Amino acid sequence: MLRISNLQKRFRNADGEVTEVINIPDFSLQENFRLAISGRSGSGKSTFLNLVSGIISADSGEIIFNDKNISSLTESKRDIFRSQNIGYIFQTFNLLQAFTAIENVMLGMMFAGKSGRKNAEALLNKVGLGKKINHKPAELSVGEQQRVAIARAVANSPKLILADEPTANLDAKNGGIAIDLIKNICEENKISLMLVSHEADIINRFEHKINFEDINKVSA
Repeated sequence: MLRISNLQKRFRNADGEVTEVINIPDFSLQENFRLAISGRSGSGKSTFLNLVSGIISADSGEIIFNDKNISSLTESKRDIFRSQNIGYIFQTFNLLQAFTAIENVMLGMMFAGKSGRKNAEALLNKVGLGKKINHKPAELSVGEQQRVAIARAVANSPKLILADEPTANLDAKNGGIAIDLIKNICEENKISLMLVSHEADIINRFEHKINFEDINKVSA
Protein backbone atom coordinates (compact mmCIF):
# COMPACT_ATOMS: atom_id res chain seq x y z
CA MET A 1 0.00 0.00 0.00
CA LEU A 2 2.80 2.41 0.94
CA ARG A 3 6.22 2.33 -0.71
CA ILE A 4 9.01 4.80 -0.07
CA SER A 5 12.32 5.03 -1.87
CA ASN A 6 15.27 7.40 -1.46
CA LEU A 7 13.24 9.85 0.62
CA GLN A 8 15.24 12.88 1.79
CA LYS A 9 14.38 16.02 3.71
CA ARG A 10 16.71 18.74 4.97
CA PHE A 11 16.04 21.91 6.93
CA ARG A 12 18.01 25.15 7.00
CA ASN A 13 18.28 26.98 10.34
CA ALA A 14 18.48 30.72 10.94
CA ASP A 15 22.28 30.63 10.59
CA GLY A 16 22.03 29.02 7.16
CA GLU A 17 23.25 25.66 8.37
CA VAL A 18 21.58 22.71 6.62
CA THR A 19 20.59 19.68 8.69
CA GLU A 20 19.61 16.36 7.20
CA VAL A 21 16.53 15.05 9.02
CA ILE A 22 15.22 12.29 6.77
CA ASN A 23 17.17 9.85 4.61
CA ILE A 24 15.13 6.70 4.06
CA PRO A 25 16.42 4.51 1.21
CA ASP A 26 13.59 1.98 1.35
CA PHE A 27 10.42 1.46 3.39
CA SER A 28 7.04 -0.17 2.84
CA LEU A 29 3.81 -0.75 4.71
CA GLN A 30 1.33 -3.44 3.77
CA GLU A 31 -2.40 -2.97 3.50
CA ASN A 32 -4.36 -3.61 6.74
CA PHE A 33 -1.13 -3.59 8.80
CA ARG A 34 -0.52 -1.96 12.18
CA LEU A 35 3.03 -0.78 12.83
CA ALA A 36 4.61 1.05 15.77
CA ILE A 37 7.79 3.03 15.15
CA SER A 38 9.97 3.82 18.15
CA GLY A 39 12.60 6.52 18.35
CA ARG A 40 13.98 9.24 20.56
CA SER A 41 12.45 12.71 20.59
CA GLY A 42 13.87 14.89 17.84
CA SER A 43 14.87 11.99 15.62
CA GLY A 44 12.60 13.03 12.74
CA LYS A 45 9.61 10.77 13.35
CA SER A 46 7.07 13.59 13.08
CA THR A 47 8.76 14.91 9.94
CA PHE A 48 8.48 11.43 8.46
CA LEU A 49 4.72 11.30 9.11
CA ASN A 50 4.31 14.81 7.71
CA LEU A 51 6.06 13.69 4.52
CA VAL A 52 3.92 10.55 4.19
CA SER A 53 0.74 12.57 4.70
CA GLY A 54 1.80 15.30 2.27
CA ILE A 55 1.71 18.06 4.88
CA ILE A 56 5.25 18.93 3.81
CA SER A 57 7.10 18.10 0.61
CA ALA A 58 10.26 16.03 0.27
CA ASP A 59 13.52 17.34 -1.17
CA SER A 60 13.85 14.14 -3.20
CA GLY A 61 12.62 10.57 -3.39
CA GLU A 62 9.24 8.94 -3.92
CA ILE A 63 6.25 8.23 -1.70
CA ILE A 64 3.91 5.84 -3.49
CA PHE A 65 0.48 5.35 -1.93
CA ASN A 66 -1.65 2.77 -3.74
CA ASP A 67 0.24 3.46 -6.98
CA LYS A 68 -0.16 7.24 -6.55
CA ASN A 69 3.07 9.22 -6.31
CA ILE A 70 2.26 11.68 -3.51
CA SER A 71 5.64 13.35 -3.76
CA SER A 72 4.88 14.55 -7.30
CA LEU A 73 1.63 16.33 -6.34
CA THR A 74 1.21 20.05 -5.72
CA GLU A 75 0.44 21.18 -2.18
CA SER A 76 -3.27 21.65 -2.90
CA LYS A 77 -3.55 18.22 -4.51
CA ARG A 78 -1.69 16.66 -1.57
CA ASP A 79 -4.23 18.26 0.77
CA ILE A 80 -7.11 16.76 -1.20
CA PHE A 81 -5.44 13.36 -1.37
CA ARG A 82 -4.78 13.37 2.38
CA SER A 83 -8.38 14.29 3.22
CA GLN A 84 -9.64 11.38 1.14
CA ASN A 85 -7.12 8.69 2.06
CA ILE A 86 -5.25 9.43 5.29
CA GLY A 87 -6.41 10.07 8.84
CA TYR A 88 -4.02 11.94 11.14
CA ILE A 89 -4.01 11.85 14.94
CA PHE A 90 -1.85 14.70 16.20
CA GLN A 91 0.04 14.90 19.46
CA THR A 92 -1.75 18.15 20.33
CA PHE A 93 -5.13 16.95 18.98
CA ASN A 94 -5.57 20.08 16.76
CA LEU A 95 -9.24 20.48 17.62
CA LEU A 96 -11.00 23.72 16.71
CA GLN A 97 -11.79 25.31 20.06
CA ALA A 98 -14.84 27.27 18.91
CA PHE A 99 -16.63 24.15 17.67
CA THR A 100 -18.29 21.24 19.44
CA ALA A 101 -17.08 17.67 19.34
CA ILE A 102 -19.50 16.68 16.59
CA GLU A 103 -18.73 19.84 14.61
CA ASN A 104 -15.01 19.06 14.76
CA VAL A 105 -15.67 15.62 13.30
CA MET A 106 -18.06 16.94 10.66
CA LEU A 107 -15.67 19.69 9.57
CA GLY A 108 -13.02 17.04 8.94
CA MET A 109 -15.52 15.22 6.75
CA MET A 110 -16.36 18.37 4.80
CA PHE A 111 -12.72 18.84 3.77
CA ALA A 112 -13.01 15.49 1.97
CA GLY A 113 -16.25 16.45 0.30
CA LYS A 114 -18.32 14.26 2.60
CA SER A 115 -21.07 15.02 5.08
CA GLY A 116 -23.25 13.19 7.53
CA ARG A 117 -24.16 14.10 11.07
CA LYS A 118 -25.38 10.56 11.74
CA ASN A 119 -21.98 9.10 10.86
CA ALA A 120 -20.16 11.65 13.02
CA GLU A 121 -22.52 10.96 15.92
CA ALA A 122 -22.03 7.20 15.51
CA LEU A 123 -18.26 7.62 15.65
CA LEU A 124 -18.43 9.72 18.81
CA ASN A 125 -20.66 7.05 20.33
CA LYS A 126 -18.06 4.48 19.31
CA VAL A 127 -15.34 6.31 21.23
CA GLY A 128 -17.55 6.77 24.28
CA LEU A 129 -18.58 10.39 23.82
CA GLY A 130 -22.19 9.95 22.81
CA LYS A 131 -23.39 12.15 25.66
CA LYS A 132 -20.86 14.91 24.96
CA ILE A 133 -21.22 15.50 21.24
CA ASN A 134 -22.23 19.12 21.84
CA HIS A 135 -19.36 19.88 24.22
CA LYS A 136 -16.53 22.13 23.07
CA PRO A 137 -12.91 21.03 23.63
CA ALA A 138 -12.52 23.24 26.72
CA GLU A 139 -15.45 21.37 28.28
CA LEU A 140 -13.79 17.99 27.73
CA SER A 141 -10.96 16.29 29.58
CA VAL A 142 -7.65 15.76 27.78
CA GLY A 143 -8.51 12.09 27.27
CA GLU A 144 -11.90 13.00 25.85
CA GLN A 145 -10.33 15.50 23.46
CA GLN A 146 -8.07 12.73 22.17
CA ARG A 147 -11.16 10.58 21.56
CA VAL A 148 -12.67 13.35 19.44
CA ALA A 149 -9.41 13.46 17.48
CA ILE A 150 -9.60 9.69 16.95
CA ALA A 151 -13.19 9.92 15.71
CA ARG A 152 -12.22 12.73 13.34
CA ALA A 153 -9.30 10.69 11.98
CA VAL A 154 -11.52 7.76 10.97
CA ALA A 155 -14.53 9.80 9.81
CA ASN A 156 -13.57 9.69 6.13
CA SER A 157 -12.92 5.93 6.09
CA PRO A 158 -9.20 6.39 5.37
CA LYS A 159 -6.96 3.63 4.11
CA LEU A 160 -4.20 4.68 6.51
CA ILE A 161 -4.09 6.39 9.89
CA LEU A 162 -0.94 8.16 11.05
CA ALA A 163 -0.59 8.73 14.80
CA ASP A 164 2.10 11.12 16.00
CA GLU A 165 2.92 10.56 19.69
CA PRO A 166 -0.84 10.27 20.37
CA THR A 167 -0.39 9.65 24.11
CA ALA A 168 2.17 12.38 24.84
CA ASN A 169 -0.40 14.56 26.62
CA LEU A 170 -2.15 11.71 28.42
CA ASP A 171 -1.44 9.91 31.67
CA ALA A 172 -0.53 6.22 31.57
CA LYS A 173 -4.09 4.97 32.09
CA ASN A 174 -5.69 7.20 29.46
CA GLY A 175 -2.76 6.60 27.13
CA GLY A 176 -3.35 2.87 27.21
CA ILE A 177 -7.07 3.36 26.64
CA ALA A 178 -6.40 5.64 23.66
CA ILE A 179 -3.97 3.20 22.03
CA ASP A 180 -6.35 0.26 22.44
CA LEU A 181 -9.15 2.36 20.98
CA ILE A 182 -7.06 3.38 17.96
CA LYS A 183 -5.93 -0.20 17.33
CA ASN A 184 -9.42 -1.67 17.70
CA ILE A 185 -11.02 0.86 15.34
CA CYS A 186 -8.31 0.22 12.75
CA GLU A 187 -8.70 -3.54 13.03
CA GLU A 188 -12.50 -3.42 12.82
CA ASN A 189 -12.42 -1.19 9.74
CA LYS A 190 -9.34 -2.78 8.12
CA ILE A 191 -7.40 0.48 8.25
CA SER A 192 -3.62 0.42 8.20
CA LEU A 193 -1.97 2.21 11.11
CA MET A 194 1.47 3.74 11.49
CA LEU A 195 2.16 5.12 14.96
CA VAL A 196 5.32 6.80 16.21
CA SER A 197 6.27 7.13 19.86
CA HIS A 198 9.27 7.36 22.15
CA GLU A 199 7.38 5.55 24.93
CA ALA A 200 8.35 1.90 25.30
CA ASP A 201 5.04 1.00 26.99
CA ILE A 202 3.14 2.22 23.94
CA ILE A 203 5.42 0.53 21.40
CA ASN A 204 5.17 -2.79 23.25
CA ARG A 205 1.39 -2.85 22.80
CA PHE A 206 2.01 -3.61 19.11
CA GLU A 207 2.87 -6.94 17.57
CA HIS A 208 4.77 -5.26 14.73
CA LYS A 209 7.36 -2.62 15.66
CA ILE A 210 10.59 -1.15 14.34
CA ASN A 211 13.15 1.42 15.45
CA PHE A 212 13.12 4.59 13.38
CA GLU A 213 16.90 4.75 13.33
CA ASP A 214 16.93 1.39 11.53
CA ILE A 215 15.17 2.89 8.51
CA ASN A 216 16.33 6.51 8.70
CA LYS A 217 19.97 6.67 7.58
CA VAL A 218 20.77 10.31 8.37
CA SER A 219 24.39 11.38 8.39
CA ALA A 220 26.07 11.13 11.80
